[in-house]
Amino acid sequence: MSVSEPPSTSSNQPAILVLPSPFFTHTDTIRLLEAEDCDTQRVLRQVLTGAYDKPFVIDDGTTRTLHFSLSLIQSTMSLKDPFALELDYTQAMMSFQLFLQRPQHILMLGLGGGSLAKFCYRHVGSARITVVEIDPRVIAFRNEFQVPPDDARLTVIEGDGADWVIKSREWEERPDVIMMDAFDRHGLSGSVNSTDFYRNVHDALAGRGVMVANLAGEKMDRTGHMAMIAEVFDDRVLTISLVDGNDIVFAFKNPAFNPRWREIGNTAKALRARTGLDYPKYTVRLERSRRLRYL
Repeated sequence: MSVSEPPSTSSNQPAILVLPSPFFTHTDTIRLLEAEDCDTQRVLRQVLTGAYDKPFVIDDGTTRTLHFSLSLIQSTMSLKDPFALELDYTQAMMSFQLFLQRPQHILMLGLGGGSLAKFCYRHVGSARITVVEIDPRVIAFRNEFQVPPDDARLTVIEGDGADWVIKSREWEERPDVIMMDAFDRHGLSGSVNSTDFYRNVHDALAGRGVMVANLAGEKMDRTGHMAMIAEVFDDRVLTISLVDGNDIVFAFKNPAFNPRWREIGNTAKALRARTGLDYPKYTVRLERSRRLRYL
């Protein structure tokens, strides 16, 4: 076993304990927020049974995944290309660039493994990125996922995203984009489960701002969130439904929102050439979503 140093922003967290993984091959490792002298067999039994209540990381030598349980992968990173987006839902969320290519400020609710923060840091050079994560144990794995250190463009804050949305209404530079991926082992965080929350998001956004939300879990819960979003944003909403059960929702503050799909199609091709993501695929699905809402 070995112990790596905790991130400098999480000095109160225990060191990250690295053990051989009991789940897959002998070359895999599991990384846990535990002291080196803990009862490792007891901890691993808790992970196996689902009783373990902290996030953990599994590394198979090719990918590194953040888990809230064995069955729930929160984030995945390719060790070969740490800044790439490995999961379909994260790629779909970047489709906000079809409507707002050069945001000045992105507010992210939920850090996870930092996939979206890293991608925006590399490919959305116009933007300052503020990430709010409620769980300090998630932030403690920041270095494991190669999230860049805080600087003039990137800030990671420990706190409740719903509270920071309210605070952002007073910022001189309102967020142009608010990205919500606020999950824990129980699903969507309770603080984002209300019409008042989405109304605060609407009010916090800059004039042509976009909210992007990843909705997962029970269909009834997702339907409830979509209804709240549609109410607050006066039905200026587009969606992408993914095969893994996630729904990606885009909501637009601008009352005059009226997408010009031919121009957006050209933008999609340019973005694909620059970033490698299949923006044209998501453009087709978003346009279909728009048509279905009209019907």
